[in-house]
This record gives sequence, C-alpha cells and structure tokens, in this order.
Amino acid sequence: MAIFLDTGNIAEVKRFLRMGVIRGVTTNPTILRKEGLAGGIKALKKLEMEIAAAIQPLPLSVEVTCNHREEMVSQAREFASWAENINVKIPIHGPEGEPENLEAVHQLETECNIRVNVTAMMSAQQGVLAALSGATYVSLFGGRINDLGHDASGEIADLRSLLDRLELPAKIIVGSTREVSNVIDWLSAGADIVTVTPALLDKMLVHPYSKETVRMFLADAQKSQ
Repeated sequence: MAIFLDTGNIAEVKRFLRMGVIRGVTTNPTILRKEGLAGGIKALKKLEMEIAAAIQPLPLSVEVTCNHREEMVSQAREFASWAENINVKIPIHGPEGEPENLEAVHQLETECNIRVNVTAMMSAQQGVLAALSGATYVSLFGGRINDLGHDASGEIADLRSLLDRLELPAKIIVGSTREVSNVIDWLSAGADIVTVTPALLDKMLVHPYSKETVRMFLADAQKSQ
C-alpha cells in the first residue's frame, strides 16, 4: 500500500492522485484545525465526503472527536455512513490511560462491520493489543517514538514479526513522519503504510541533483537544434 497522504486539503489530495503515488488519505482533528476547518460536524462531513469521493475506492481515515466508549461507537457509525471507503480512527486509550477504547474498537470491527484504524501508539506491544482486538489498521507514531530516544524502526520490525507469527491481518501504518528518510526506513522495517504530509511528499520527489541533471539535458537539447 506504501503511502497515505496526511492532509485535509482537497486540492493537495487531487494533486497527488493525478500523480498516482498515494494509496489512501488520513485526517485527524489537528490536521483539520491547521487547514482552518470550522463549523462542527456539518463542515467535517462535507469535507470528508468530498475527500472520500475523490479517492474512492482508496481508504480515508476519519478520527473520532470524543473519548467515551458509547459516544465513540455512535460517532464511528455516523462517520462510516458517509462513504464506503471511510474507516474510523480511534486512539489506543484515553487521555488518562482509560482502556475502554479497545472495547469500542472490538465492537465496531466485530459487531458493526466498521473498519478501525487504532492510532496514537508508541510501541509494538500496543500494536499487538490493537491487532488482537480486531483493528484493520494499527498506527505507530514513528517520529514521536524517535523523539523519546527509542528506535521506531525496531518497534516496527518487532510488530511486523509478531503480526506475521500470530497471523493477525492488521496493516501497520506509521505516522508522525519527520524526514524523507523515514519513509524508506519504515517501509523497509516492515510497515505496510507510511503517512506523509504534502510538503514531505514533495521533498521525496524533488532532488537537487535531478534538477541539475534535467537542466543540463534541456540546455544540451537547445544547443543541438
């Protein structure tokens, strides 16, 4: 699957779709706030439905905005009703470590037939628990793991090994990508997907020596006319 675009900007989504390089889109409340989204659930629905339609049948992750089990389940059901390719992001636990989130994940996956992306995870052990609960996607925050002085690639490799050995079908997403090199490192370590911002994806594409080489080719082509 390789690359999901981390954005709430529909123009950027369409730009990279035209290139054919993305395999899905992820959003969260922080991303949407940075894009200036206002207007509550009505505005959220309009934007997410627009993105979902643009990328169909590729997956779009939409994150819950509450942290009580019943509310998360209700909100997830509403989000999933907006489009067939929407999956719902639920954090691994609450802001004070409340464990009920996995109850919601298990209920949504096994009873409601809703695909869940368990997010905000910092370790392989959290990823295994999320996968055991039935999550379709398990999302590690690689940049934040590295910020803590740990090795994100090592956590990814451990999680990959465990999911394969336990025959758990969850796909590993790695986000919080800070550098271009993270993308290749984390995919090589065993991630199924790495999320990248539009700015980082542009950096992956454009290389100064490629620019220099293309300029040389064009200049030499002009001289030979």
